[in-house]
Amino acid sequence: MANHCHITPGLPVETLHEIHDCLALALDATESRSGYSQRDREARSYVRSALRQTKRLIGGVQ
Repeated sequence: MANHCHITPGLPVETLHEIHDCLALALDATESRSGYSQRDREARSYVRSALRQTKRLIGGVQ
C-alpha cells in the first residue's frame, strides 16, 4: 500500500512563502490600467489560482 504518502513531508513553509511572494510579484508586475487581452486575463487567472492554492497550503502547514 502507499502509506508513505501520508507521512512524507511536503514543501517547507519557507518555500511556500517564497512561492507565494513570487506569484504576488508576478501579478503586480503584469498589472495594467489599460485592460488586458484575453490571453493576459487567462494567464493572470492561473496565477491567482496558484496564489490561492499556495495560501491554502501555507494555512494547512501553520
